[in-house]
Amino acid sequence: MLHAYQQDFIELLVRHQVVRFGDFTLKSGRRSPYFINAGQLRTGRAIAGLGAAYAACIDRHRLPCDLVFGPSYKGVPLAVATAIAASHGDRDLPYAFDRKEAKDHGEGGTFVGTAPAAGMRVVIVDDVITSGVSIREAAQLLRRAADVHLSGVVIAVDRRERGPSGRSTAEELGSELGLQIRPIITIHELVAHLHGRELDGQLILDDARLAAIRSYLAEHGAEPAGAL
Repeated sequence: MLHAYQQDFIELLVRHQVVRFGDFTLKSGRRSPYFINAGQLRTGRAIAGLGAAYAACIDRHRLPCDLVFGPSYKGVPLAVATAIAASHGDRDLPYAFDRKEAKDHGEGGTFVGTAPAAGMRVVIVDDVITSGVSIREAAQLLRRAADVHLSGVVIAVDRRERGPSGRSTAEELGSELGLQIRPIITIHELVAHLHGRELDGQLILDDARLAAIRSYLAEHGAEPAGAL
């Protein structure tokens, strides 16, 4: 059973065409029956909904957080929106993101926002995991900058694709870095919620598209073929 914030998040993704179903060629060259592009969230209301989902995921999994960090560039609005959504009552949560090139004038430095400091508990926010390069680099950057504790990583959607070990790419990356990686939703949750459901009078995921996703995940997914 999905939490309310997960259901709201899925509908946000559909309404803004962040998730689409069809026939797509991924950056890796692999053909996929679905595509996820968080760059479609281009309005204030959309970004507010995104931040609310990330903040709710952090709270649900009880990830200790003194700083939200978003790897540049896609993680910048994620970090800002999450910090805003998570700041309520007496809580005012700092955020940070990195510059691609360290600034050598003015205040200088690598970070924009609140710089990481010793003892801080940091949550990294990113959209999806493909190769994991941005998260690896973020973890290394933060650990070099200060003696911080990396509480975990929150991503929008876990595609649950199989890595070299047979586990999902997210699980492999989490094990490698010693981090919890928590998705707001998995592809299995997203598909199960949308199959046969109408949104704004339109059927989003019919039987044929569901069959294509099942076939794709049977070949490339981390779970057994019958998991979806």
